[in-house]
Amino acid sequence: MTTQAQRGETFAALHRAPGLFVLPNPWDAGSAKMLAHLGFAALATTSAGLAFALGRRDAEGNVSREEALANARDIAEATPLPVAADLENGYGDHPEDCAAAIRAAAAVGLVGGSIEDASGRADDPIYPLELAVERIRAAVEAARSLGFPFTLAARAENFLHGRADLDDTLRRLAAYADAGADVLYAPGLTTREQIHAVVRAVAPRPVNVLVGSPSLKLGLEELAELGVKRVSVGSNLVRVAYGAFFQAAEGLRAGNLAAMGQAMPFDRINDLFRS
Repeated sequence: MTTQAQRGETFAALHRAPGLFVLPNPWDAGSAKMLAHLGFAALATTSAGLAFALGRRDAEGNVSREEALANARDIAEATPLPVAADLENGYGDHPEDCAAAIRAAAAVGLVGGSIEDASGRADDPIYPLELAVERIRAAVEAARSLGFPFTLAARAENFLHGRADLDDTLRRLAAYADAGADVLYAPGLTTREQIHAVVRAVAPRPVNVLVGSPSLKLGLEELAELGVKRVSVGSNLVRVAYGAFFQAAEGLRAGNLAAMGQAMPFDRINDLFRS
């Protein structure tokens, strides 16, 4: 078994190594074990995946910090891989909430996490820049106090909230880098020009890009050429799984068993979960 410190160093080293790496997003222990079996080097949780698994809507504050971290603990304990968590907005508006979220994440075995600048309020969805920077600075201080490498990603959420303002996004990411964030991330970017601008704005800090959306036409090789260090898929894998489930259930309800024949064989999936 690897120690938390070893996992933390392994995760940090992935960000220093040449090239791009893929950070897939399991939503439970079973999906984490499948991804580990396929040879991925690290994992990250998905807030949307957990919300969907609980039968709740995402991005509305419907999942508590305690529920998210219990899920993250299950994922971290399922494999020897480093695991980072989607910590949303730190589960609170204040810098001390972000710091507490980092310490709580470390306490359940995580070695990385992201803090976003989305408030969760429809009428004012993005925190003012000064407060957003204070929140990241507090998260960085908490991460540095842990005694092992904890990789903190700072997220600028403009593009996910109808604010396609690249200049403001670049300002925010550069400020978060200056505040000490290890990785910078602006989900929702779709063009080569946007991604190249982000990579340049925060260099030499590593950049994460969200992939899997049909609106992003760039492949992994092209993203690597642009200088992207890591890519994640957010809720895409859970939506693929739920989509196949829903299609098969629709067929079953209509009396059509064809989709059932496409299921993963029982013995194969059972063997994947062998301890």
